Amino acid sequence: MTDPVYKLVDREAWARARASGVFEGSAVDHADGYIHMSTAGQLAETARRHYAGQSGLVLVTVDTTRLGEGLRWEASRGGDLFPHLYGPLPLSAVEAERGLAVRDDGAMIFDDGAVGWP
Repeated sequence: MTDPVYKLVDREAWARARASGVFEGSAVDHADGYIHMSTAGQLAETARRHYAGQSGLVLVTVDTTRLGEGLRWEASRGGDLFPHLYGPLPLSAVEAERGLAVRDDGAMIFDDGAVGWP
């Protein structure tokens, strides 16, 4: 697949990643052994299930062609194939960053005032 994938990251953790040049993953990522990501079609449900009520987040858009063999597509929620990155996320693979919060109902509220995900 060549479409971008997405990672929701705590803003402070993302600032540390920017300083070091790589994102090593969240506590959940470390526990599972890979960095969890989502496709565009999976992102809204990921936000609702795992980030509802949280602010101070960054939505990171990642170019899958820059991830190499560490990116694997594995069955997860409902048998859907999710992108999992085995290894750190190099910032050279990041296409865009966008600040946001996730409302209690799971709706994404972006720093620029946009609501939801297209």
